[in-house]
Parts: sequence; structure tokens; C-alpha cells
Amino acid sequence: MSIKVGDRLPDAKLTIMGEGGPKPVSSDELFKGKTVALFAVPGAFTPTCSEKHLPGFLANADALKAKGVTTIACTAVNDVFVLNAWSKERGANGVVTMLADGNGDFVKALGLDVDLSPFGLGLRSKRYAMVVEDGVVKYLAVEDSPPEHEKASAEKVLAFF
Repeated sequence: MSIKVGDRLPDAKLTIMGEGGPKPVSSDELFKGKTVALFAVPGAFTPTCSEKHLPGFLANADALKAKGVTTIACTAVNDVFVLNAWSKERGANGVVTMLADGNGDFVKALGLDVDLSPFGLGLRSKRYAMVVEDGVVKYLAVEDSPPEHEKASAEKVLAFF
């Protein structure tokens, strides 16, 4: 069963790149008391994720902050080193918090995982965007297919406010 608007995010461990290296963080720590625009990509460095989805959130970061978003975060079933390299390469450092879900625990708890093994990608996250206020989902848009990004775009998140 997939998470839906009104549900509280499940407690899960994610990893961020800290000053001293990888740092485990809980979803509660990341979302408690904050308004977060969270989006998920099937994988860092993949075409739609790199050329369309992430750039939309970078271009709209100031507008999202003006609407009261305290944190813009991206998650993927990638390790923290890959997400950190992708963030640097795409100019997202300091704008988007990268949340590594290396084993897919968070996405499985959300019920938004997808098996992309036929494409050699294994377990991944569906592409989605959500607005989370103090750990509760207020807006959720999930794409039907990984290459699509319109439903989960930054522009759609902005339109929610």
C-alpha cells in the first residue's frame, strides 16, 4: 500500500553527506517541524533526472522558499557518494539536500518502490514529489512511468501552495 496525503512519513534511516563523510539521519530528524518539498528520482545521473527533474527544483528553489518551504530534498536508491557527486556536478550543493536510500528501505516503507530489473537497474524509487509538513504528507504526485516528470515537477509543487 502506498503512502497518501494525510499519512505520516514512516520512520526510516537515510544517509546524507556530512562534513566528515556519510552521516545517517532518521526521517523524523529530517522532517520534524519543517515544510519539505521532497522529490524522488529513479537514479542519479539518469537522463530525465539530470536534465529535467532536478533542474526544475534548482530553478524554482527561491520560489519554493518564498512559499514557506524550509528544505528542498531529493531521494534516490543510490549510495551517498553517488548522490554527492551528482549534486556537485549539477550545482545542487547548498540548494537541495540529497538523501541516499541505498538499500531502498525508505521507498519500500512508502510503498513507492519499483522493480526496474528488466532495464538493469534493480529496485528503484518511482518518480514522485511531495510536500511534507512536520512529517505529514500534504501533497503527493507520483509519475506513471520513470521517464515522465510532469506530475512530479517543481512547477506542480509550486501550484500546490
